[in-house]
Amino acid sequence: MRTTAEFQGSVLNLRGVQVHSMEGSSLEQELDLFQKHVTERFLELSSVESGELLSLSWVRKLLDSFLCCQEEFRVIFHNHRAQVLKHPPLDRMVGEFFERGVKALDVCNAIRDGIEQIRQWQKLLEIVICALDQKRSIGEGQFRRAKKALVDLAIGMLDDKESNSSGSLAHRNRSFGRNNNGSRDHHHSNNQHNSFGHFRSLSWSVSRNWSAARQLQAIGNNLSPPKANDLVATNGLALPIYTMSSILVFVMWALVAAIPCQDRGLGIHFSVPRQYLWAAPVVALHERIVEESKKRERKNTSGLLKEIHQIEKCARVINELADSVQFPLSEKTGEEVRQRVQDVSRVCEALKDGLDPMERQVREVFHRIVRSRTEGLDTTHGRG
Repeated sequence: MRTTAEFQGSVLNLRGVQVHSMEGSSLEQELDLFQKHVTERFLELSSVESGELLSLSWVRKLLDSFLCCQEEFRVIFHNHRAQVLKHPPLDRMVGEFFERGVKALDVCNAIRDGIEQIRQWQKLLEIVICALDQKRSIGEGQFRRAKKALVDLAIGMLDDKESNSSGSLAHRNRSFGRNNNGSRDHHHSNNQHNSFGHFRSLSWSVSRNWSAARQLQAIGNNLSPPKANDLVATNGLALPIYTMSSILVFVMWALVAAIPCQDRGLGIHFSVPRQYLWAAPVVALHERIVEESKKRERKNTSGLLKEIHQIEKCARVINELADSVQFPLSEKTGEEVRQRVQDVSRVCEALKDGLDPMERQVREVFHRIVRSRTEGLDTTHGRG
């Protein structure tokens, strides 16, 4: 057997020398390919232009990359499940990985709830589009209808922003209608409750005091690179466990950054040693998302998803237009209304095209984690 120092040097130098003790073996090739594929996927994700980072299409690519990594990881451990039984450190490492996965299931549930919230906002934007349809004359009644939808949208998004701070968790209600809104107009409050109450009461699948920030901390807790003696003892299998654990933490964190959910704290410590090939693009993406969250116009948002920012901008512009418009509409004002409605239509189309596929991917991530854990438990108990 090689010395610990020799083994560490051969495993961690992923740009060149491979694991000498396994030279020519299928395990060596699989470990090498896994690291290579993870690196390639995240290099592609990190090459995105700043305007498309955290867009629906980018988040879908992120989820697709995770699912591909997860499947490749599963195959490696299925092919070499006997190693898990032979090398005692592996059962502990595999167990820790599956525990992180179980904690990620709550994040998946919260994200699916957040996607449903965005759908409700989309429906309100569609009311605005219908009210200001240029195919018929637009009068004060149409603008009042659009204005009411925009007020409902603003209240809904404000309610969600408030839920992102841990201090408001004690006041969390399962509907958008809240008990402590005496300062708001009673008529708007009742309408808001009617619009959203039924949805929120049926959809929230995490507890009222659940915190995305705390859950992310729990998923990443005690995650550290494998030591040289662990690499020796596991024939290198400790490395894909650490890789997949790090990718799991990053993907869950990015989802929480993008999509509305309770207590969206993004301040988890995320550090990966630079000697891993995939570390550079993953760390670069983490830094870019953190910088995005610090921008003045994004600091208090309910989610960093590009389309949420577009919803906020469109709503603000049409609201300002509705406040200043005079009747009958001049030709110039009518043209401006038409352009703004087109902007809203583009956002709605993006949401219509992207939300359903993304929700299906989140559901698939959930089921893959469950299935992977079930198969893993079978392996560690000597079944299968």
